Order: sequence, then C-alpha cells, then structure tokens
Amino acid sequence: MKQILETLKAPVMGLLGLLLTLGASQATAELRTFVVDDEHFSMMFEIQHIGYAPVMGMFEEVEGQFQYNEETNELDSGQLTFKSKSVYTNHKKRDDHLRGDDFLNSDEFPEITFKVTDFKPTGEKTGVVTGNLTMLGQTHPVDVNVTLNKAAEYPITHEKYTLGMTAEATLKRSQWGMTYAVENGLVGDTVKLRFGFEANLKSDGWLN
Repeated sequence: MKQILETLKAPVMGLLGLLLTLGASQATAELRTFVVDDEHFSMMFEIQHIGYAPVMGMFEEVEGQFQYNEETNELDSGQLTFKSKSVYTNHKKRDDHLRGDDFLNSDEFPEITFKVTDFKPTGEKTGVVTGNLTMLGQTHPVDVNVTLNKAAEYPITHEKYTLGMTAEATLKRSQWGMTYAVENGLVGDTVKLRFGFEANLKSDGWLN
C-alpha cells in the first residue's frame, strides 16, 4: 500500500502544482486599477500665435485612474480630469484670458474630462487610446497615441508597482466651439498635446 501511495505521490503533486500555477496565472491575468500620480504628471499643449511661434502651456491640476491588464494588453476603462482654472502658460494676463469666455470659460466649465472608450495595441508597448473629450459642454472623440515606457516596482518612496507612460494627440479646438481668433489667424485652431505620467497600482490592486 505504501508503495502504491509513493507511486501516486509524484503525479498528484505535479497536478496540484499545475492547478496552483493555472490559478496564479488566471489571477494575474485580471484587470488591475492604476491611479495617476499627480506629482508625476505633465500635460503640455502647444498652439500657434499669429503664425510666428507656438505658445506652450499646461494644466497644473489633474486626477485620474484606469483599469489595465498587462498580460493581455487590455485597457478596459479610465478617465482623466483636468481643472480648467489650473491652466498655466507663464503669463498671468494670458492665463486669465484663457480662463475666460473666449477660451476655457472656467467659471461655467471647471473641468475637462477624457473618458476611455477603446484601446487598440499597435506594438508590444504602444497603442492608440480612443476616448471622449468633454470641454465647454461638448463631447467629441479623440485618439491618443500611447507608449508604455516602464512597468516595475518603484525604487524609492512609495515603492508601489508603477507604470510610466508617454502619450501624444492632436485636436481642433473649434470642434468644441472654441473659435476665438481662429478665422483671423491670430490664434491657431490646431492644438498639439503631449503627456508624461506615472500611474501607481491601487493598494487593493484588483477590481471588484
């Protein structure tokens, strides 16, 4: 009897190990929630001024999170929210103008949101995120080219598992009804966007 049990021990233990491995693989294949680190987030916009040179600026207040599966390269959902009054171009008079009715109308529309609707991988670490951008009370789709720069545990401070991303997009501001100075060419219609940010794995990690 003992000999029979010893004979069966190896395949049983092997099967148990396989089941544990499959269980672990299934767990790591789930979507996990990542929260944008507002201390390591930059979003630069660029727009032409009378055709001479681009004016560059950024939004200083942003928050967001998204659900991502690294193994399947699946982005399920996500949202970024910018505080429109936090616009900054290193020129107070211009910033006040941007917050006014001609541009962002920050008193009536304090937030600009981008909600993810689709994601299509274009490479091992690249893809196109499609989302709805809501600004000035209007919502239109925007494509954003994204690159995953690094995914690892942070080496200092919080030491959380962190994704590092860069992204780029181009849009026409007039599509959202922001038409000030477009017709006379004083301010360009095309806006170039560039993002760089880190996103940390939520402490609970998994979606409910």
